[in-house]
Amino acid sequence: MTDIRREPLKRVLVLLPTYDERDNLPLIMARIRKAVPDADVLVLDDNSPDGTGELADDMAASDDHITVLHRAGKEGLGKAYLAGFAWGLERGYDALVEIDADGSHPPEMLPRMLEVAGEADLVIGSRWVPGGSIVNWPKSREIISRGGNLYIRLALGMPVKDATAGYRVYRACALRALGLADVSSQGYCFQVDLTWRAVRAGLVVAEVPITFVEREIGASKMTESIVREAMLNVSKWGAAHRLDQLKRLAGRK
Repeated sequence: MTDIRREPLKRVLVLLPTYDERDNLPLIMARIRKAVPDADVLVLDDNSPDGTGELADDMAASDDHITVLHRAGKEGLGKAYLAGFAWGLERGYDALVEIDADGSHPPEMLPRMLEVAGEADLVIGSRWVPGGSIVNWPKSREIISRGGNLYIRLALGMPVKDATAGYRVYRACALRALGLADVSSQGYCFQVDLTWRAVRAGLVVAEVPITFVEREIGASKMTESIVREAMLNVSKWGAAHRLDQLKRLAGRK
């Protein structure tokens, strides 16, 4: 198990990836700033055609807790977060937060998640632990999410109930232990990838129940290709994991 000394979380950076979220940005920003007024917010805008980046610049001009990182174009959630992690780690933040800009992740739960991070390396805002829930999802999407997470648990043998969740708090020292330089996965697969790395590194992963509310403004970014990538990679990682287990068992005989 990796030995990580958990220092107090004095500097928190909230990473807010955006692509065409102009209508949602003022709403989610107000909620974040109210929930964690001492935290800084880094908007990761992928050159949104609707002017989200320019609106974020206006917000940053009037609030010194807000910074905008303009990216060249839409490259996927994984690359956006990796850029945000690098930016935050370079500037000495103690904890880095992943949160969606569409309001589906309640910022009001962030103080509780940061509290739990006092004893954990990765804290996940989970829909599928007792007390967690979803609002405004069709049954088909719930089945896909629950079924996908069950498959992930079985394939990888890890106990995390919501490995695809995108609402997270990472300790900076934990991120440094994950080998981010070779992460290439995207979307839900990116979240599973980092969870799996954390578990394999022996880090403490905790889940805090949240109520996930489906966006009311704008369109979901989830596509079939994102789901397919996640399942294919999980199958590959699971096969490698089980093969490694068999080799270890054979070596003991």
